[in-house]
Amino acid sequence: MIRARRIWVTAAAVLAVAGGSPGLAQAAPPSETRPSTTVTDKDGGLPPGWRIAGQGADRQLVWRSTAPLPMGDARVEFYSAGRMLGVSQPDRDGRTFRLDLRRVGASTGLTNLHVRAGGRELDAAGRTETPGGRRSAAVAPPARLPANSVDPGKPGQYRTTTGEYDLDPVKLPDFPQPVEMRAVVVAPKGATGHRPLALFLHGRHSTCYAGEEVTGDWPCPQGTKPIPSYRGYLRDQQLLASQGYMTVSISANGINGQDGDVEDGGAQARSSLVRQHLARWADWAAHPDSAPAVVRDAPKADLSRVLLVGHSRGGEGVNRAAMDSLYPPPAAQDGYHGPVRWHIRGTVLIGPTIFGQNPVADVPSTTILPGCDGDVSDLQGEVYVDGTRSVSNGKALHSAVYVVGADHNFFNSEWTPGQSEAPSDDDFYDDPDHPDAVCSPGTATRLTADQQHRAGSTYIAAAARLFVAGDDRVRPLLDGSGRRAPSADPARVLTHAVGANRTGGFLPDTEVTVTGGRLCSAVDPDDHVACLAREVRGASPHFASWQTDREAGRRAVALNWSAAGSPTRLRPATPVGLAGAKDLALRVIVPPNSTGTRLDVSLTDTHGKRATLGRVRVDGLPGTEQTASYWAREVRVPLTAATRAGLDLKHVKSLEMTPRSARGKAWLMDAWGWRPGTPAVREATLPRVDMGRTTVKEGDSGVRTYQVPVRVSGQGSGQVRVYVVDPFTGTPKERLVTVRPGGHDIDVAIQVKGNTRFSYDIENSVLVKAVHGAVIGSYRGGVTVQNDDPMPTVSVTPVADRVTEGQPLKWKVSLSQAADADLGPTFVVMPVTGGPELSTKDVDPEWLDSTAGESPDPERPLSRITYLSLYADVPAGELSAEVTLPTIKDQVAEPAESVRFQLIDDNGDPQPGGPVLSGTVLDAS
Repeated sequence: MIRARRIWVTAAAVLAVAGGSPGLAQAAPPSETRPSTTVTDKDGGLPPGWRIAGQGADRQLVWRSTAPLPMGDARVEFYSAGRMLGVSQPDRDGRTFRLDLRRVGASTGLTNLHVRAGGRELDAAGRTETPGGRRSAAVAPPARLPANSVDPGKPGQYRTTTGEYDLDPVKLPDFPQPVEMRAVVVAPKGATGHRPLALFLHGRHSTCYAGEEVTGDWPCPQGTKPIPSYRGYLRDQQLLASQGYMTVSISANGINGQDGDVEDGGAQARSSLVRQHLARWADWAAHPDSAPAVVRDAPKADLSRVLLVGHSRGGEGVNRAAMDSLYPPPAAQDGYHGPVRWHIRGTVLIGPTIFGQNPVADVPSTTILPGCDGDVSDLQGEVYVDGTRSVSNGKALHSAVYVVGADHNFFNSEWTPGQSEAPSDDDFYDDPDHPDAVCSPGTATRLTADQQHRAGSTYIAAAARLFVAGDDRVRPLLDGSGRRAPSADPARVLTHAVGANRTGGFLPDTEVTVTGGRLCSAVDPDDHVACLAREVRGASPHFASWQTDREAGRRAVALNWSAAGSPTRLRPATPVGLAGAKDLALRVIVPPNSTGTRLDVSLTDTHGKRATLGRVRVDGLPGTEQTASYWAREVRVPLTAATRAGLDLKHVKSLEMTPRSARGKAWLMDAWGWRPGTPAVREATLPRVDMGRTTVKEGDSGVRTYQVPVRVSGQGSGQVRVYVVDPFTGTPKERLVTVRPGGHDIDVAIQVKGNTRFSYDIENSVLVKAVHGAVIGSYRGGVTVQNDDPMPTVSVTPVADRVTEGQPLKWKVSLSQAADADLGPTFVVMPVTGGPELSTKDVDPEWLDSTAGESPDPERPLSRITYLSLYADVPAGELSAEVTLPTIKDQVAEPAESVRFQLIDDNGDPQPGGPVLSGTVLDAS
């Protein structure tokens, strides 16, 4: 087994910042399951369900679930002692997940192995447990909000017509197989003139099916059919088409079946596919005779008014498509090279991923967050709101729509049991023995599939009406004003937003001073620094983790009081301007299921004048340990008291919050001056940063320096934060950098020392995130250094291979030459060739449990234990290690018994003719 990788590759990363001194840093890589345990050098084993497969450069860390995990949009990530090792790849069985150990930088061993997906740890019941146990008491839904003056969920005046097109597939970079160009179109009948276009993109689910079996293959194997996920939004399309929109929903199975090995999870490929379709629609608008029949017979599409709707990874895909339409990507990374002949007016993102945390600040967005999401469980799509603050001009509205009781799948009818053509399921894990108080079917808060889909349709239509049609009357449904659309009843839908007519801004992310509370970090392993304690760390969408174990610049203000009247004051380095605002809008988190948190809100100007604006009440969302319910409620207080007191609202010095509840906790995300209205959005011209990756050979001698490839395009200058991750600890070192098109402001150099001893590949990775005045395309890149030396051969020498019971069997495992990495030749148990075999009753039961997760009962030969292996831990620079199998002494008279372990090959299979650990145990009597 690999304990550490002390490789003679020196990663000296020099981050040169324009106008500053160079800094030196290290660069590097970043259903039902079984619980995991700690792996240490002492026990020498892996947790149940885990094993090492392969040899040398092909070694893999493998985890097998006891039940299939459906193909979904969240990535299945392996962690060791809280540090992410990497993103695993699934086998076809849906149970087995593998991580190439060449991509893992480990210096302290693989300890406390565990698996997460969408921020949720996959433990014994496929759920995250927290101290305090499961809440089984019923949870009441939030009170019904007042109805909005306009209900966008009502069908419009047009009848609709439906058809499909299927064009020649397209070839996308990094994808061996072509991707389909298939879509379903729903159009308004009898509509005149050019009509706005809404394009839908589904997420990453299974691609092919036959009967009740599904796969993630592409192309679909003979005897199976493609899963028509693209037909799952027909009701949404029909509603929009009835209101006069052209709608198209496109298929992306070819991406879903091939995106496992691409660094961005397929975001760029999905963007390319979206823009390939938009280019066809632009052609058809100009040349109707060339269009498919369903398009030719419909009204012409107006490509200057486009709404993109993306579900799950489709959400990240349409966000990238909006970015790429404004700021062209590098041609080598993209699959579309034609002109941009469309204008994206807004996006709707349903339960989206955002692995790059790179939202497009100048394109309005609505992000739907399903309160019972069992796939993208951390609701990381909140970053599409929070991540836009201060990045550009702030005029685009970015709205979060929290739908209480909605799961991930039911927004798509093809992912909904009873409605889908292919097998489908409710992604929220429901344990019938321990029903969830919020999300189990039948609770007061859980929506049925039809209720959920109707709510989704209504809020998609609301975004279309605001972003594309410019109807400000629907804005209160999206911007935190506390109105509801009756068409979405009985769903309880809550919203908050940033952007639009918000001004000023008390932002914990900026340079501020806090008294009476504390500035806390969204992502940090230290409980004293983090906003949420470790046991509930995945429970807030605002604090969803990124690619590093800590981040600079993502903060909130934490309040914790035991008596009323203890104020918390937030003072920015620069006075805040609130002139022209009607209200002060605050986004405040309180614990789930809490009620009646009351805060007095006061402002003080730079002249010392102070005014109490009023009192706000904040209630928590319905939540259990299975939900991400630490979510900010938007509350507003009028600024009239400040005006009466004569405050200088152009120069506000501080914001003060004074609790009036007896005790409690709260977190302030931000506070803004707010007034009604939706201003016109003008996209800024910004620089775009794309990280690249290059692969080099280690070499046999000398030191070579390689630069991490970086491309900065566009116009102007902006600030980004660059993270260079230590290869052995995973700890990031960050730097704030000003970038300019064509410049070399991000300069990361990797030094590689060559030699002739075996080591593993090392993946030096650098990540980047926008701070102000910039956009990020490819957020991750680096230099991969390939080992070019052969793996040492393995031999075995018996040390104690014939012992009396109670004594350990021992062997010496030797290498033909020392390596520059810790090596672990692995031997898997095999049936003995003759005579009695050592059984589970003949070995130390603690060793058996720690090594294979098995009990001695019932008694059975050791060769019946799946994945039972012995590992020789040979440290870097050493030539040998001893392997031990502990036996026990019993009172049963037995003949001599034997055991046999065979060295495995690169595929994890016993190596024919390879070294063998064999031994015999004699009865003590």
